[in-house]
Amino acid sequence: MQRIHLPNTDVELSRLVYGVWRLADDQDTSVGHVRAKIDAALAEGITTFDHADIYGNYECEALFGTALAADPSLRDKMELVSKCDIALATDKFPNRRVKYYDTSADYIQTSVENSLRHMHTDHLDLLLIHRPDPLMNAAETGAALDALIDSGKTRAVGVSNFGVHEWRLLQANMKHRLCINQIEMSVLERSAFTDGTLAAMQLDQLQAMAWSPLAGGQIFGSDAAAKRVRPLLEDVAQSKAQGRVDLAAFAWLLAHPAGILPVVGTNNIKRIKGLAQAMDITIDRETWFEIWTAAAGQEVP
Repeated sequence: MQRIHLPNTDVELSRLVYGVWRLADDQDTSVGHVRAKIDAALAEGITTFDHADIYGNYECEALFGTALAADPSLRDKMELVSKCDIALATDKFPNRRVKYYDTSADYIQTSVENSLRHMHTDHLDLLLIHRPDPLMNAAETGAALDALIDSGKTRAVGVSNFGVHEWRLLQANMKHRLCINQIEMSVLERSAFTDGTLAAMQLDQLQAMAWSPLAGGQIFGSDAAAKRVRPLLEDVAQSKAQGRVDLAAFAWLLAHPAGILPVVGTNNIKRIKGLAQAMDITIDRETWFEIWTAAAGQEVP
């Protein structure tokens, strides 16, 4: 598995990232089954695990942590990513009246401490601010992120779903460098390729990570764009990916020179096995644009 060095840090991530946001949705959440998923990912060379404090109604990190508590040696075989700043209106916090964002220093610090406790570790490898906060005090948020790196509670920091002006405002109030922006990208969600987001990330040395690389499963759905693009992905899959359309969709993102890191989130251990084959699929320029054209329903200008 190819590894990517995050700019301006000493952190390396696997090129494919395993996202655990559905971990609590599985019928079997036993420590043995969680461990089986971790082992399946590690066997593919996928060493990076993407979390957020809110995943599974605030339960996924603790479920994942049961495996680390049972075998602490696992921690040295992986990189842990987590995210914070979304405050859910949920039964876990019955006094909250509405979902909101919170990038205050106290909220970030508390979230990180909870993540460390839930996952039985003394540090994260990467912490992301999950969503842009309209009320963000950039000086306060930036200082809080700097302090977390200085204290060793996270090795690096970044953002998720941020636009160029939002991450530049935060960066202007930090001494450490933001190193990554996790955004939605897939064959069905291509706006970052054309609205300047991905270009600005490369200019500012922000690694690109893609959430929902299968468009939330829409690639397998019945809407018009999916129907147009799926035959092309199936052709790639039949010739290069043992018929797995998901691998062809990942390979389309992997082909971009920005070095995009897709976050894959299946709960199916059989689907985890073989994910590394996406790294071996070559999609040439014309095929890449053929897939783009089918998804868009029209030629590029």
